[in-house]
Amino acid sequence: MSREWFSPAELMTAALPGLPRGKSALADLIQRENWRADPQRARRAARQGGGWEYHISLLPQLAQTRLMMLFDAPANDARDPARDALWQRYDALPAKHKAIAADRLRAVSDCMAMVVAGSTTQAAAALIARREQVSVRTVYYWQELATQHPREDWLAALAPSYRSEREWADCHPQIWDCIKSDYLRPEKPSFSSCYRRVAAAAAEHGWTPLPSERALRRRLDAEVSEAAQILARSGRDRAKALYPAQRRTRDHLHAMEAVNMDGHKFDVFVRMPDGTITRLYLIALQDLYSGKFVAWRLSDSENKETTRLVIGDMVERYGIPERITLDNGRAFASKWITGGAPNRYRFKIRDEDPQGLLTALGVELQFTKPYSGQSKPIERAFRDLTDDVARHPVCAGAYTGNRPDAKPENYASHAVPLDVFRSHVDAMIAEHNARPGRKGGTCAGRSFDATFQASMEAPGTIVRQPTAAQRSLWLLASEGLRARKGNGEIHIYGNRYWSRELTAFAGRRVIVRFDPDHLTKPLRVYDLDNSLICEAACVEDTGFHDAEAARVHERKRSAYQKALRLERDTHAALTAEQLAQVYAKGKPAATTEPTPVRPAVRRVFTGNAARKVEPQQAEEFEDKFARAMSLVGANVLEFPNGNSGPQSGAYGSEKRKGGN
Repeated sequence: MSREWFSPAELMTAALPGLPRGKSALADLIQRENWRADPQRARRAARQGGGWEYHISLLPQLAQTRLMMLFDAPANDARDPARDALWQRYDALPAKHKAIAADRLRAVSDCMAMVVAGSTTQAAAALIARREQVSVRTVYYWQELATQHPREDWLAALAPSYRSEREWADCHPQIWDCIKSDYLRPEKPSFSSCYRRVAAAAAEHGWTPLPSERALRRRLDAEVSEAAQILARSGRDRAKALYPAQRRTRDHLHAMEAVNMDGHKFDVFVRMPDGTITRLYLIALQDLYSGKFVAWRLSDSENKETTRLVIGDMVERYGIPERITLDNGRAFASKWITGGAPNRYRFKIRDEDPQGLLTALGVELQFTKPYSGQSKPIERAFRDLTDDVARHPVCAGAYTGNRPDAKPENYASHAVPLDVFRSHVDAMIAEHNARPGRKGGTCAGRSFDATFQASMEAPGTIVRQPTAAQRSLWLLASEGLRARKGNGEIHIYGNRYWSRELTAFAGRRVIVRFDPDHLTKPLRVYDLDNSLICEAACVEDTGFHDAEAARVHERKRSAYQKALRLERDTHAALTAEQLAQVYAKGKPAATTEPTPVRPAVRRVFTGNAARKVEPQQAEEFEDKFARAMSLVGANVLEFPNGNSGPQSGAYGSEKRKGGN
């Protein structure tokens, strides 16, 4: 021990067992036991201030052991590889061997304490050997092991080691390499078959020595970790599951602050309107805070068009999120979705790429690996929907099974019509959101809907809302459509769209943006410079004998014509006479009387004869002629084939009246 003398103040500070803690109580003990009477174990302190110091041998045994533990520790606590290896060996021992190490430590400590108290080393070792029922040489060996290390490492140093110096049986290096390489293959051969093959090869090549199968198996398990064996024989996905998944909390979020998006292919046969049978994808967005599905659509594939529309549905309903988590698939990393993002890694980033939808909305992007359920909570929700949607009685006979070898007995006996399946998916997702008793995340027993709504109504929740211009960003664009000549109608997918602003673009090419799932909604029309022209409403077809639709159409057309006349009159404020006066202002007046204009003389041909008609009679004739033609337009009169004049009826009576 490096230090043997201590002052009363140091003894009180160390809080030693067997000694009083107070200053006066310790002074009474020193006086009662007359420590200062022994000049070999009591002395005056050489430091400034004087006082007394006492030898450690005056203290009780427990107090001495405590001081040895305190003052025998090394001053430098830097990590020592040899020391770490010593304690690692101790930690790997079973409890029985650790108990043996504790008994040895107690024996060595008691032996040294007896020596400090005045006993000889031989007498102390003999006494401890008799108590522990070992030889005296064994006690000396324990002391030698302990004194080679600092005091705090004695327990690990005294731990038993029953391992022999040669751990494994001798083996030819080629045998060992062959059996490891054969066993660590993805085909997962049994160890016995590997041993038989290597034994045959050893006999052929003369490799010796060859240990037993059990000896080689023990050595392989000791040298090759279980995780490495799983990686080699079961693959990366199985080895990946050995590492604990990251657990991420959502308490710091609020509703619509962060969302995640992915696609799921239903295990259901669906009959499309054209008669084809296929399996549809669900492309959905989930709020991370609450777990609620906030937007979804069905599609025949994961594609950028449906992705744009799903994002648009979410923004229309709830607003613009701050962050979104996507996998790196082609549908989600498309330049039309994430173009311009600095962390878009699937494709090269080019300056000429268009600005993606999420980039234009100012949403922060975060990409994950495909098929990584730990990264996207929506994968867990999709697993619930597999049972709720695909195995519902509505899909009986259309369920395909989740694996090729898990097909049901009634496989492919039915296909769900598209409209039925779409309604079924909508109902199941609504039930999924409204189901109470959710215990994960932030729900605390509430439903996803209730959790989402409570957060949206909280005073601290701020969600950005889209502007009118931003609402057109997620609609699909079709370039090169030509507005119809005449009134500028736009025909697309069998529907007609029109607005009065399109009249100026009749016969010209325009760009339209529309929602293919809601073709009856107005579409947005842009010129080729991508400037908004108007929102054109869908012009519905009506029945041939629908009188009410005809009246409504006539009212709309009359209102349109009235608006045009009003616009014309607003802009053409001057009449022709007023313009003539303006243009004639400042010109010299005429000095001669104007030459009288003779009234025009019209001639009416009746048969082969022509007679002169006065102006008053001509006006009357034109009026009657116009009335007659209106009757012809109303199908009251008919012109016989090969005869240019009327045969009978009202027109004949009008003609006879005009001739009188």
